[in-house]
Amino acid sequence: MLHIRELTKSYAGAPVLRGVALDLGPGEYVAIMGESGVGKSTLLNLIAGLDTPDGGRVVLEGTDLTRLDDDERTRLRRRRIGFVFQAFHLLPHLTVAQNVALPLALNAIEDGGRVEALLAAVGLAGKADRYPRELSGGEAQRVAIARALVHRPALVLADEPTGNLDPVTATQVLAVLREQLERDGAAAILVTHSERVAATAQRTYVLGPEGLVPRDP
Repeated sequence: MLHIRELTKSYAGAPVLRGVALDLGPGEYVAIMGESGVGKSTLLNLIAGLDTPDGGRVVLEGTDLTRLDDDERTRLRRRRIGFVFQAFHLLPHLTVAQNVALPLALNAIEDGGRVEALLAAVGLAGKADRYPRELSGGEAQRVAIARALVHRPALVLADEPTGNLDPVTATQVLAVLREQLERDGAAAILVTHSERVAATAQRTYVLGPEGLVPRDP
């Protein structure tokens, strides 16, 4: 489902990623760990087509993102990828429900109760009409997770998805994420510094100068 080979990226001549490779099948859920500054967020951005690599390939469901132009990558990302940003990126002028429903609107998908069900699943059933400024950091993170899942993407990318959550809520949100992935047959890549979060994944990799290295169980 996802095939990455020899992915490289530099900024201002400084290498960030070197020869990264990864294969991910439908329903697989992996965690990526590593020290700050090694390029974990950069890797997610390249997989999502938000940035372009200097070399290598990112193939999602048979489509090589590196061969697409900006508009084509945007259309593919809207349809097939859900992204949980570390900084939430909620739209301040939209309510919680409208933020979650945004991927449905962009893809012309009927709600069918998806927004209400996901808000309930992440513990925000009574806050659909609130605005982002009225939410705590943890609540905003849960809205971002619901938004990433609502259109049932093939691949979910999450950058520190539990970084703003208390341990109880983090456990709840991870359980929701796993349930949705299993239901839809989607795959997920989570970037995290948390050993507890990484332990919920099927596989864990460490990103470093030598690329992505499987961590010993």
